[in-house]
Amino acid sequence: MRIGNVPAACARRAERKKALTAQSSSRWAGAITRTSEDQYQLGRRALNARIGSLCRAIGAIEARLAVPPGTWVRQGRRAVRGYADHAERRAKQQRLQILKGDLRQAVRERDSGRVRVTRGGRRLLNSRHHLYDTMTGPKPLTEADWQAELDSWSEEWSARRMFLTADGEAGAPFGNYTISITPTDGTITVVLPEPLRRQHANAPRGRYVLDAAAVFKHRGEQWADRVGVGAPVRYDITYEPVRRRWYLDASWSSVKKGRRVPVPTLDVLRAHPVLAVDVNADHLAAWILDPCGNPVGAPRTLPLELAGLPATTRDARLREAISQLIHLAQVHDCAALVVENLNFADVRTTGREKLGRGRRGKVFRRTVAGIPTAKFRDRLAGMAHHAGLAVIAVDPAYSSKWGAQHWLGALKETSTGSTTVTGHHAAAVVVGRRGLGCTARRRKDGPRQTPTISASRRVEAGAVRPEDCAGPAVPETPSHRTPGRTERTAPARTTRSTTLMVRQTRARPPGKHPPHGPTTVRGPSVPDQQLTLFGMTDRPTPAD
Repeated sequence: MRIGNVPAACARRAERKKALTAQSSSRWAGAITRTSEDQYQLGRRALNARIGSLCRAIGAIEARLAVPPGTWVRQGRRAVRGYADHAERRAKQQRLQILKGDLRQAVRERDSGRVRVTRGGRRLLNSRHHLYDTMTGPKPLTEADWQAELDSWSEEWSARRMFLTADGEAGAPFGNYTISITPTDGTITVVLPEPLRRQHANAPRGRYVLDAAAVFKHRGEQWADRVGVGAPVRYDITYEPVRRRWYLDASWSSVKKGRRVPVPTLDVLRAHPVLAVDVNADHLAAWILDPCGNPVGAPRTLPLELAGLPATTRDARLREAISQLIHLAQVHDCAALVVENLNFADVRTTGREKLGRGRRGKVFRRTVAGIPTAKFRDRLAGMAHHAGLAVIAVDPAYSSKWGAQHWLGALKETSTGSTTVTGHHAAAVVVGRRGLGCTARRRKDGPRQTPTISASRRVEAGAVRPEDCAGPAVPETPSHRTPGRTERTAPARTTRSTTLMVRQTRARPPGKHPPHGPTTVRGPSVPDQQLTLFGMTDRPTPAD
């Protein structure tokens, strides 16, 4: 029965579960309705994301079509250029009509509550629709070879779309009543639905005991501890047709239902070293930073080759790279990993209009699309949580430019390791400093200005102290064009050993800052101290 476009709370899952319970059992009906509801909600989110991407692409093309070919106009802070010639403009007009048609169809599907769901994925479905093109054998195929390919494809089609899952239950024997595994010998027992019990049950109470035993190499001790106390554990059974093996996966939540994970504050995380990571298309650049924002040790470069690989291989390589990052952070006693909060959804949608044209633009768009931003962030957050680490996401703006400007040269001079320092490592340092609350700019060499040094520089520059002024040398009262007023401006630079900041009291005209010169004093960070610019009118003026 079609319900339509309704929220998840109004999907009437309880009614569908009750109808399926009469044909199977309550637990199997719950697993079926839960997986189908999750797939439907995922399809709805994907449809909404497609509608948003189509709207952005249409807006970008319409903005460029409004500009004559070969020219550009300024709209606010950005410049919008037209297309190169009339031929490209006509091609974009045709593409605009196609995108508008896709948008109307997507909106109709969203309003009617219809989503496109394919068990096994879209790539599997496209392969089924083009079987002859996806065959790996030599072509043309004989009738016997074609029949053999069809048989193998039917097996793969069924295996990729088939799965068996059962949710865990708190207090149930070994954490799951539907699929239970004995921790002593790994015996797998499955509770069959009512219609299958008479023919296939080989154990009491309608159960079926599998011939194979389950062995968990990864986190087996944690699984044994959970099933020993009856904590809920979910099991998924899948089949791999290439290897002809059955796999059983166990999963559980580390946080009890209804409770939230305590998140440490930034002040607590910034008191420890952090691991800064710069994400690129083919590698990860990382560097350890101390709490003061200084790079420690040698840089790290982790390869991340994902282009042209299957989804499972890409996910495995991404997990391997994240595991190396977590191990590196644990070795250096880091409290958090600092990454850029990247999101290339808009760039992937409007990249054909904003990221150049021709072969060079295509290569750049392909590079941007190959960076696993969202998947890397999600995988890193989950794996870091299990390792007891936090993740700090910062603004990625100008990290590469400021890293090359302020850090690349100094890091190359001081680096003694075998790893070559690149601009990506400098960008990682800027990212880490942002996570620690420091500025991206590197402090210049030499001591900071102290009152003694500042006084000597004022003498060398010929500055006049107010207490030395007498008679005609006293500055005159400012004119009415620059009314004197005292306001607080940006805080002065401070040392890294204290969080108190010195505020400078400056006299300046409204909307303008005083010119930097020898009258500017930057002193040490002393609590409750106000610094005053010498030569300014913050004292009583002489009477007329």
